[in-house]
Amino acid sequence: MRKTFFISLLAFSVLACAKGGSGYKWDPDWNKPDDGGDDPEETIAKPRYVWIDAAANFDDYGNDRDKIREDCKRIAETGFTDIIVDVRPTTGDVLFTSSVAPALTRIDKWRGSDYVWAERTATFDYLQAFIEEGHAAGLKVNASINTMVGGYQCPYGLGQQGMVFSDDSMKDWCTVQNRKEGLVSCLDDPDYGARFLNPAHGGVQEFVLTLVAELAAYEDLDGIVLDRCRYDDSGLMSDFSETSRSAFERYIGQSVTPWPSAVFAPGTEDLGSSVSALQRQWLTFRVKTIHDLVEKASKKAHEVNPDIRFGVYVGAWYSSYYKSGVNWASPSYNCKTEYPWASNEYKACGFADHLEFIFLGAYAGADSIHGSTEWTMEGFCKLGGARLAKAVPFAAGPDIGNGTGFEQGGKGSLMPEIVKTCIANSDGLFVFDLCHIKMYDYWSSFKEGIDAYLKTVNNQ
Repeated sequence: MRKTFFISLLAFSVLACAKGGSGYKWDPDWNKPDDGGDDPEETIAKPRYVWIDAAANFDDYGNDRDKIREDCKRIAETGFTDIIVDVRPTTGDVLFTSSVAPALTRIDKWRGSDYVWAERTATFDYLQAFIEEGHAAGLKVNASINTMVGGYQCPYGLGQQGMVFSDDSMKDWCTVQNRKEGLVSCLDDPDYGARFLNPAHGGVQEFVLTLVAELAAYEDLDGIVLDRCRYDDSGLMSDFSETSRSAFERYIGQSVTPWPSAVFAPGTEDLGSSVSALQRQWLTFRVKTIHDLVEKASKKAHEVNPDIRFGVYVGAWYSSYYKSGVNWASPSYNCKTEYPWASNEYKACGFADHLEFIFLGAYAGADSIHGSTEWTMEGFCKLGGARLAKAVPFAAGPDIGNGTGFEQGGKGSLMPEIVKTCIANSDGLFVFDLCHIKMYDYWSSFKEGIDAYLKTVNNQ
């Protein structure tokens, strides 16, 4: 399923991170109901997004365009305005037309009580089918890619899938982890899961920009969303390759020895009570790397299609998201006043002003809808809004299948309150994932919540 907790040369100063974005700002009028009137006082309803994970929904859609059509209609009837279609799952293979990434022919998934390969035998363009059927149903269609992945190591003896396993020339693109036993390529990581690419590698960056350009070339696609645009799941242990070392040394203008222990001791997963100046520089280097790539990707998308919306998904747990090498906040948000690990330059590398929209995973448990802190849905929304500082519209919401208390279903009665809370404290609603709505039959529960919200809008 998904979600555990996604260079420039020295001559490009960190302060460059604070420069303005692409210049393409989100126009909320796309979501304004067309009732034939010209009332300038009409309140514009906030958008409602539902994510469609590739693997989790593959049995329904991978080979069946009719099912895509049927479910797009039902999604729209339920009151959602947008779908976010995963077209590059964690294997790194793609469900759209690409000249650089392999086409998806199989994907690992649970089917009943078995973990199996699901084969794709259909020849229709998966993304194009969603664009056409989604638009016919009145939905906006956004394509998401798992950005920094190149393959997947499957559990239960299923094996491997993805370009880093099949193409030896791409092994240099993989992240190198600073583990207790030494520097280890993620290809040799003993754990199962996605194999990540190194964001600081020039070849990886060009590859990602090509994928973005290919998506933007879909004439009628409404938006592009980067998912997992971050360092790998080993957190502070990634990435200590020679490529990153060289880029970091150029960035700070001096050599770093011994490597990597001068930055972090092998196996370091958490910051200590005292954070060194070099460690702050390293953390800033990582967020600058991601910031610069996001900025380049936004520009690339708009070069190809000036009207397309560009955004990212991130986890709303900002207080620990530095481990992933991501500062998703507005550059006006002074994180240094809250977090001792932030350097003076860290703030400037917030990338929110380079986006048209952003999605915050407010992945609190089923019993944590209300509150003012992280790990409550309301708190995630409010804190996220403060950190984004109106630099970009954001939609937030829960994982209704994997989150604590949601795993066994039976939570339909909570959905209206979740809709009310998340949409009241953000610029839109975001729900992960469609498969859970279908599995636990939450259709009517979400319709009830969305209808109640729209009633308040219409009465204003």
